[in-house]
Amino acid sequence: MSATPASPDRIAVLVSGRGSNLQAILDAIDAGALPARIVGVFSDKPAAPALSRVAPTLRWSASPKEYASRDAFDAALGDAIEATRPDWIVCAGYLRILCDAFVERFRGRLLNIHPSLLPKYPGLRTHARAIADGETEHGASVHFVIPELDAGTVVAQARVPVRTGDDADALAARVLAVEHPLLVAVLRLAVSGRLAEQGTTTTVDGHPLFTPLLLDSAGALRAPGTDRPV
Repeated sequence: MSATPASPDRIAVLVSGRGSNLQAILDAIDAGALPARIVGVFSDKPAAPALSRVAPTLRWSASPKEYASRDAFDAALGDAIEATRPDWIVCAGYLRILCDAFVERFRGRLLNIHPSLLPKYPGLRTHARAIADGETEHGASVHFVIPELDAGTVVAQARVPVRTGDDADALAARVLAVEHPLLVAVLRLAVSGRLAEQGTTTTVDGHPLFTPLLLDSAGALRAPGTDRPV
């Protein structure tokens, strides 16, 4: 008797804006490049354009102003996410800081994409800060979320040059172009069961990850200093 095929991993996505990273995930799923299923898209902005990228039955949104406290909003958000039974939760342009209780509730399956080469430039305005500091290289990082802001283990990064004459918008566009394949590549690791956070240790294929993987020009992840995809 043949084995029953495993169900694709269930992904919940948190958004606040346009949803271009969400669209990259949807496109990869549709193309068969990411064996996963979006089970819900959640937003703190009821008018976020990202919500229109999925069917109404997959949308959840609310304004934090409707709740008595930040913790109350995050508890309602967490309950809505939990109801979809996700394997992974992805912050893809979600602009609110999640409270500690929310992070601990989903610890080990909560990923975020951030527009800088962490640990440089946590928080906001990363592109303008990189230019102001005279950086020659910038990029994006996918990391596990922990209570400390943008401080979880960085799984992988994509690098772009900072060019003479760049302003924040030009640099942001260059970074966004690598964010999409970076996020999809990390999610492929996650849904294949190769990526795990165990306590304070992140592993790939059971081996501790000491330095972030790097996205190459072909959209594959490689360990620094090697030419072999992971």
